[in-house]
Amino acid sequence: MTLRQLVLLRHGQTDHNATGRMQGHHDSHLTPEGFAQAEVVAPEVARLKPARLISSDLRRAADTAGVVAAACGLSVEIDPRLRETHLGDWQGRTVEEIEAQWPGAIATWRQDPSWAPPGGESRIEVVRRTTPVVDELDDSMADGPESSTAVLVAHGGMIAGLVCGLLAMPIESWPAIGGIGNCRWAALARRADHPRWRLVGYNVGTEG
Repeated sequence: MTLRQLVLLRHGQTDHNATGRMQGHHDSHLTPEGFAQAEVVAPEVARLKPARLISSDLRRAADTAGVVAAACGLSVEIDPRLRETHLGDWQGRTVEEIEAQWPGAIATWRQDPSWAPPGGESRIEVVRRTTPVVDELDDSMADGPESSTAVLVAHGGMIAGLVCGLLAMPIESWPAIGGIGNCRWAALARRADHPRWRLVGYNVGTEG
């Protein structure tokens, strides 16, 4: 085991974020503020000396990853499994619009990881499709340096779910892991003599 640190970085601000709309698989764009956030966070990520940089294929994550990659001297690997939760009929709508059409559904979704928006996927399903990305990193980095870091550039809901999955938290406890800001990250680490992942930082970022 040589993958010792995993950094899960959320993309910068998007046009949907700025207007309060749910994104899911909608391929929204970074705003100028989002690109500026990526420029600020990139050197902080570079200081971690990552060996691999993998991004969701949605452009808001891939564009953020491109800025980070330039600072790290790495190429961006694209993996569609790192996409945000598919939100089905909710994509592109505001919370107020969703509440008007599906009263109480937002609260149910936030509290029950097994519940999926109409036409979408549950948080459990998201964790099921994203965990293999980490397993494959483990295998591919097995012969690498003694201590290696990988960065996954992805999405808030996906990151929260994957953290819960990697920590082997009971499903009923998953809602305790909240949201994460634009261009902020979660960090998990482990030791050779203690191979379980531990959460060492959440919603970490820079000001600027």
